[in-house]
Amino acid sequence: MSNGATGSVLRDSLGAIRPVLSTVFVFAFFTNLLLFAAPLYMLQVYDRVLLSRNEATLLGITAIAALALAVYALLEMLRSRLLVRGGVIFDRAVAGPVFALVHRVSLLRPQAGQETILRDVNVLREFLTGGALLALCDLPWASLFLVACFILHPWFGWMALIGGATLLGLTLLTDLTTRRPLDAAGHAAREAGDRARATFRSGEVLRAMGMLGALQARWHRRHEEAILLQAQASDRAGLLAAATKFARMFLQTMVLGLGAYLAIHREISAGSMIAASIIMGRTLAPIEAVVGHWKSFTAARSSYARLTDLMSRAGSEPERVALPRPRGLIETDNLVVTAPGSTKAILHDVSLRLPPGSLVGLIGPSAAGKSTLVRAITGIWPAASGTVRIDGSDLRHWDPQALGQHVGYLPQDVELFDGTVAQNIARFGPQDDAAIVSVAQRAGCHDLIQALPDGYNTRLGTGGHGLSGGQRQRIALARAMYGEPSLIVLDEPNASLDQTGETALMEAMADLRERGTTVLVVTHKVGLLTGADLILMLEAGTLRAAGPPEQVLGQLAGPRPVPALVKASPTVLPEDRRVAEPQRSAG
Repeated sequence: MSNGATGSVLRDSLGAIRPVLSTVFVFAFFTNLLLFAAPLYMLQVYDRVLLSRNEATLLGITAIAALALAVYALLEMLRSRLLVRGGVIFDRAVAGPVFALVHRVSLLRPQAGQETILRDVNVLREFLTGGALLALCDLPWASLFLVACFILHPWFGWMALIGGATLLGLTLLTDLTTRRPLDAAGHAAREAGDRARATFRSGEVLRAMGMLGALQARWHRRHEEAILLQAQASDRAGLLAAATKFARMFLQTMVLGLGAYLAIHREISAGSMIAASIIMGRTLAPIEAVVGHWKSFTAARSSYARLTDLMSRAGSEPERVALPRPRGLIETDNLVVTAPGSTKAILHDVSLRLPPGSLVGLIGPSAAGKSTLVRAITGIWPAASGTVRIDGSDLRHWDPQALGQHVGYLPQDVELFDGTVAQNIARFGPQDDAAIVSVAQRAGCHDLIQALPDGYNTRLGTGGHGLSGGQRQRIALARAMYGEPSLIVLDEPNASLDQTGETALMEAMADLRERGTTVLVVTHKVGLLTGADLILMLEAGTLRAAGPPEQVLGQLAGPRPVPALVKASPTVLPEDRRVAEPQRSAG
């Protein structure tokens, strides 16, 4: 979504298939015109052939009718194919941008379940390629048959007009009376499904601690609410569906009764009575098709509304100038960060400077804001105020996809993706086998991978299930190091590691430092920070201390309370409140 406003993506995608839709609409005129072949054929048979007993006339009009119906079938096939290809054009234009948009919004609202929006793209595509749109294209041309009804006799015309309006009115009434309970039922069903999935993800805990009954009851209450709302909507829809069916069958019956009455009084011929029955059916057919596809209309309308709402809330993703590869200089100035969907600040006025190629440790008690800081530095969470700069450029000036090629990130909750080990390490980009093996060796997981059934070609399931937590963490470290990034952020990288894994991690960190990569490590174990150039300490969302390891760790080990020792002093934080670049010790 780099071109134009985000909200225009859907309109542009629909605009791309406007020529297809226009052609299909024009084809609908000719297909409906050709449908006059059947009533005209019956009119000629009853009023001319049966009276004259002329076989040549019967053969001639039969050939003409057959030709007209063959052309009709050909046009139907062509417009169906046009819609299918239009759907492909629409999907190619909108699916990619919506996928990127859903990813971006999911970072801002992780609990909102935005991934279901991708199904809305499928709903719209199916609407644009299915019978619902064909019915919509045929609906305006029903006026041709309505005019023909009036020509045969005004009573036929009025019957068709009132009957069609009745069918549409009953359909709209059904939609108005069932929309609210159906929306509420859908919301309740989604919540019940979310609760069920969360329950199943923690199945081991439920079994071990006997929590299944309580959580099942909690899920069942929401599930029961969805069922009752659905039943309420179904009752209303069933009543109106019965009324619609009665109106349709009554009209089909009465047109013959009215035709017989008019024929008895010699106002129309017997052929006109049969033709009127067929034309009346063709007048109501598009309306009946719209009624039959009403669920498709409402689903497409809801999907379009959700997509446009998502795009308007997400805002635009502007086109950015490509910046050069960063050196790894990280700066924050008066940084304030809130959690997505919240207004409460987690970080308060954090200002710091991480020199290029430095190894920096980030420590502090739980809930101090350490993970929030690394999310802000990597661009996962936006700053509520203040700035994050990489090589002097505001983070908002970097193209996220381009910057991501120069950033390695190892989060607390490691997630591997469905694919091979090699694909996961290479970030699912072009595979360089030599680079993959090299980075695995530097991350200390080459031997671990070789012990897997198919080595680097071992296929991992979704989430990397089948591997232990330590195995996933070590492979994810290799992924973070792949591509020689300028900045690597490691959030509790030793949470699942044994002693061997920790040793490999420390060697990897030393290797990165030697290569001039800026490394930011979040940890509770200060022993992991051997050789660090700088240590930052957060407490309650505020930077309490920053400086060389011996200074900060010495303060923590001192007899006085930490807050009294780590207040910003001129030797630790200069006047511009940024951490002074430390002098790297030799070796």
